[in-house]
Amino acid sequence: MAQVDPAGWRELAVTGAAQREIETLALLASALPDAYTVFHGVHWTNVERGFSAYGEVDFIIVAPSGRILLIEQKSGFLTETDEGLAKKYPGMDKPKLVRNQIMRTIAALLQRFGKDGEALSIDYLLYCPDYQIKRVEIAGIDAARIVDARTKDKLPALIQQILPVTQASAQRERVLKFFGDVLQLLPDPSAMIGQATALVTRLSGGLASWARQLEFSPFRLRVIGTAGSGKTQLALAEYAAALAAGKKPLYVSYNRPLADHVNRLVPGGGRVASFNQLCDSFARERGESPDYRDAGIWKKLELNLAESALPTEWLFDVLIVDEGQDFSEAWRDTLLRLLKPQGRAIWLEDPMQNLYGREPVALPGWVTLRSAANYRSPRQIVELLASLAPAGHQVDAASPFAGADIDVLSFPAGDSAQLFLQTKQAITRCLGAGFARNDIALISFRGRENSSLLNLDALGNHSLKSFDGSYDLFGNPVFRDGELLTESVYRFKGQSAPAVIFTEIDFETLDEKNFRKLFVGMTRARLKLILVLSEQVAGKLLQEW
Repeated sequence: MAQVDPAGWRELAVTGAAQREIETLALLASALPDAYTVFHGVHWTNVERGFSAYGEVDFIIVAPSGRILLIEQKSGFLTETDEGLAKKYPGMDKPKLVRNQIMRTIAALLQRFGKDGEALSIDYLLYCPDYQIKRVEIAGIDAARIVDARTKDKLPALIQQILPVTQASAQRERVLKFFGDVLQLLPDPSAMIGQATALVTRLSGGLASWARQLEFSPFRLRVIGTAGSGKTQLALAEYAAALAAGKKPLYVSYNRPLADHVNRLVPGGGRVASFNQLCDSFARERGESPDYRDAGIWKKLELNLAESALPTEWLFDVLIVDEGQDFSEAWRDTLLRLLKPQGRAIWLEDPMQNLYGREPVALPGWVTLRSAANYRSPRQIVELLASLAPAGHQVDAASPFAGADIDVLSFPAGDSAQLFLQTKQAITRCLGAGFARNDIALISFRGRENSSLLNLDALGNHSLKSFDGSYDLFGNPVFRDGELLTESVYRFKGQSAPAVIFTEIDFETLDEKNFRKLFVGMTRARLKLILVLSEQVAGKLLQEW
């Protein structure tokens, strides 16, 4: 079985999106010998020349000799033009020539790898599993390098013919280091939180590549980073490094949904929890059964963890605190009790995502690192937020994606019927643009208690999956069954989706609190954003835009 990098891709197969690419990855992993390494969904940015260039290829196969094979997969229908084979993408007037895309990718790879004067041997394949090419002679690509619907069963054999298994060379290790080290391949959690996009991101100068290179003792690092700057990527890298060194890490977030998704991404050996989950687990492991009918149960559980003697298994080598802007100083003290004297601690926070108005936690003696660059959200979204931001707030648009136009739908304030109608229209637009239901997140500007949407089982023909406000006997939140994820802006912090419908937006003035809520909700979108605003807010914001 071939080695696949990055790991965690099998969990994506059940989510539905990018299903064709996941199926191909499963085929490559099972059909190719273990001498091959398969990189999938490789993305990178290039800022050395003062601009941001984006390159993409679906699969890169590395042979024992160090030679590589690029596989560009084009699922669905293709267009055969006189200029060559082309692919039509949503929102684009003209189809893109496949040959040009492949040649640009090859040129970018040769340039980046060849900086040290070493040549890179590259070949390529075009894989069209759903389409049978009729006019191969004008495809613009060597017919021997095309695998279409007629020959798709021959893909593994052709790969091994182009890249025969030979004795391993020293270049192979340099090539693997290039893709795994230079490009800083780390799973982007925003692509894996209940989603199916196998996205791998190299943050140019980002936290995951350089924050961990700092050295000081004791290691106490406070990272103040904006949304999309790579805080959670850094947390995953730190967690993985601790396990690799035989140490025990502890990751703690404020929100339960964020802790749940991180727990799905990391291997066993440490502990991942929200702060409340951590308190619950400590009590249960001491033989106690928390009574969640007691209104004061959470305070009792907090004091229990803060004051009780700690068994050895509750001491950790690495502490990672995420969403630190929402923590209290009492929680800080409790968590630091769990860290061994020579342990490492990283505190991750974003003041612009402080939705509860809490004062910053004091961390005297800690080294502070700041990052204002948002690599995840399309530039159009970040630039809009920057134009609305109160004085003193900085966020830099660093994504290589410009992003699609931001759609705006409005409703009369207080008119629930029109709110529902416009929200349904937003869902229709996302589905019409090609997003699956599990690629869409419906986010309310309001909390659950004040929302008209978050208490619904369905909106028209769309069943809604949302937290119903209750917990089971083990402290787990209870969700309504549904296809379309529906959350408050408070609970969706730390997560993202390819398409976000940010709805129920209504307020009198764009003050600090309302801007922060806009910031959190809008930066959850990776590709598509639709705002459903009251007419009052739409008038004010559109005037500012």
